[in-house]
Amino acid sequence: MDETKPLVLDVDGTFLRTDMLYETFWAGLGRDPVRVIGLALRHLREPAVLKARLAGVVDLRTDLLPVQPEVLALARAAQDEGRAVAFASASDSAPVTRLAAHHGIERVFASDGTCNLKGEAKSRALIEAYGAGGFDYAGNDKSDCAVWSKGDRAIIVGNHPKAAAELRAEGHPVSEVQEGWAWRDLKRALRPHQWVKNSLLILPMIAAHDFTLSTLWLVLAGIVAFSAAASSIYIVNDLLDLEADRLHPTKCRRPFATGAVPIRIGMLTSVVLAAVALSLGAALGGAFFGVVLLYMAISLAYSLKFKRMRWVDVFTLAALYTIRVVAGAAASRVDVSIYMLIFIFPVFVTLGCVKRMTELALATGDEPLPGRGYGRRDRGDLLNMSGLGIAGALTIFALYSVSEQGRALYPTVWILWLTMVPITIWLIRMVALGFHGKQDYDPIVFALRDRIGIGILLMIFSLMLWAAGLWAQWFG
Repeated sequence: MDETKPLVLDVDGTFLRTDMLYETFWAGLGRDPVRVIGLALRHLREPAVLKARLAGVVDLRTDLLPVQPEVLALARAAQDEGRAVAFASASDSAPVTRLAAHHGIERVFASDGTCNLKGEAKSRALIEAYGAGGFDYAGNDKSDCAVWSKGDRAIIVGNHPKAAAELRAEGHPVSEVQEGWAWRDLKRALRPHQWVKNSLLILPMIAAHDFTLSTLWLVLAGIVAFSAAASSIYIVNDLLDLEADRLHPTKCRRPFATGAVPIRIGMLTSVVLAAVALSLGAALGGAFFGVVLLYMAISLAYSLKFKRMRWVDVFTLAALYTIRVVAGAAASRVDVSIYMLIFIFPVFVTLGCVKRMTELALATGDEPLPGRGYGRRDRGDLLNMSGLGIAGALTIFALYSVSEQGRALYPTVWILWLTMVPITIWLIRMVALGFHGKQDYDPIVFALRDRIGIGILLMIFSLMLWAAGLWAQWFG
């Protein structure tokens, strides 16, 4: 092998642990979804044109894109030996050129809006520049066989044993770099720990004092549907938030941000989960199907736009939590009190403010949070809104206790009033912990892991059962 030959690196899936076409598409979708979807539909069969148009919508932060460390090491070693290093990519020339400048790569071959530099087209361009057998090439795709066969040394990224065997049989020196994704990383992207939030679907069943097994099975099926829907949207949210996540102190470790799971795998998984959620939702009835559809639509709007809008995001979060309670009523086919919905909404507004206060308390600087509309100066306003939420929730709870429906379900009113004491303690404690950054980034998940908080919630639950007379009914 001639060590003076240039080293040519494919970019997507080789030098990078991601694909710039998908990166550009999702970054553009977060900025101008209507335009990006229109471009994708119009130029789906014109890849070079599509890549150029998408590159014109957004200036991709190529300095944040995850790099394959072994391939980067090969590039640095080649440069230290005095060899030329070049990128040859099917991605558009604009982001590839920025990436090359960031990593000190001397030459770029890329798609130009007319020619999609892939497979045979890439092979011809490299032969014209360096001659047949005049370069070493690193790639990761089956289409790269056309390039490997015309170069000298072949560097294969990923699992392609057949291509490696054929190239060795042709006399090419072959190096292999193992790269792939793991199911455990995809599982992390689904955020199964967030599924505990769907336990909110149980609340209408409890509030209606319907503890039959048949009702419980319906609610559990609803929880499965909502969990699939939530994970589908979590993936979409992560893909829309790639740049913001890479700038975040902890979210930068998410699977799509690090390139641990390919974007295309995430897209496919999201579609499958959405199909599961809607199919199960339809099986549980038209009302529940409509609630699941509403939840997914609002969640998508939140991911695309609302989460970047000050205050709108907090109220949208509260609405999404409240929809889970409505879903529980639709799945179990029990009536949900309007008082209950009015009570829990300000509670969830408070918890939405807690979520933002936690993020601001844990932020490392005074600049606005990446992808959000809040900075440290907003902590006081969020604290005030939390106080209003607590006051509103307690007012509604007091009104419910003396309402006709409240007296029918909870005849011992003074015990129901007593319940307001631990409710107030729990809410104030959540606000205080969030304000001082002593929670994780989701208050509902934190609440269901917080031993002291769980103790207070069990106290609330016990007092409400006492007020309803259920303790006496069950245990005499």
